[in-house]
Amino acid sequence: MAYRHPSAMPAEVVAALALAPGQIVADCTLGGAGHARLLLERISPGGILIGLDRDPAAIGNARQVLAPWTTQTHLFARNFVQLPEVLAELGIARVDGILADLGLSLYQLEASGRGFSFQRDEPLDMRMDPRSGPTAADLIRDLTAQDLSRLFFEFGEERHARVIARRIVSARRRAPIVTSAQLARLVADVAGRKSGRLHPATRVFMALRIAVNRELEDLERFLELAPRLLRPGGRLCVLAFHSLEDRLVKRAFRRLERPCTCPREAPVCTCGAVPLARVLTPKPLRPTSAEVAANPLARSTRLRAIERLEEK
Repeated sequence: MAYRHPSAMPAEVVAALALAPGQIVADCTLGGAGHARLLLERISPGGILIGLDRDPAAIGNARQVLAPWTTQTHLFARNFVQLPEVLAELGIARVDGILADLGLSLYQLEASGRGFSFQRDEPLDMRMDPRSGPTAADLIRDLTAQDLSRLFFEFGEERHARVIARRIVSARRRAPIVTSAQLARLVADVAGRKSGRLHPATRVFMALRIAVNRELEDLERFLELAPRLLRPGGRLCVLAFHSLEDRLVKRAFRRLERPCTCPREAPVCTCGAVPLARVLTPKPLRPTSAEVAANPLARSTRLRAIERLEEK
């Protein structure tokens, strides 16, 4: 199957980054390269796009999708926290725009064969970068009931976390849990069959994926690094797909705009902290109903953006 992934909120992303011909932009999560193609159209002629994705399949797809702009494009199979190293390799100090689209791609769900979806019977892998790190099956095999429970509750907000964790530990004594279908059936037996929009295994699968890929730790690090790689007037745009991600983005952007650490009761600021950025989205932008109808994967998207301030 070809790499397939409809980009979320494409028009809003282009508007938020407000790029112009000749500028430099970093798409730190290429996915299906739909956003990258639109950004290249905006920065051409003369602009440069730096594309990163930890999934080698996304890089292979991007080389095809972005072939018309080969001379303007630099692609790297890297994690987005490695953006500073990538820029250093290219001899680029700062860029005019940075995009991070944090969602799973449709390809990863439907065709990667890595067990991201509970709709298929696949090896329980869940690594976005299949070249390194423990798999979801490794976590299911090795973690204690207490650690599994904490993982499901903190990363998936799963209310049946303890019961599911105990059931997993009991089941793995009899036979290894190594496929997505095995895990989905086990969770459904504990949490109840599908009711409403969410499958009962949704939160457990999300929690495992977040843990396997260190998504929240990497996002926090990225949000520290990325704003400092922008030129004054440059913009950072982040698309989040669940509340845990969006909360981290919201807090990080707020700290950049209001870094003061003085007590609230202090009449004047004495800490000397200087704002680094201006928040462009006091409230996150959401996809239109028309987009959600055409692309259901976009329904939970939240877009936030900041603009780097002039240095003082």
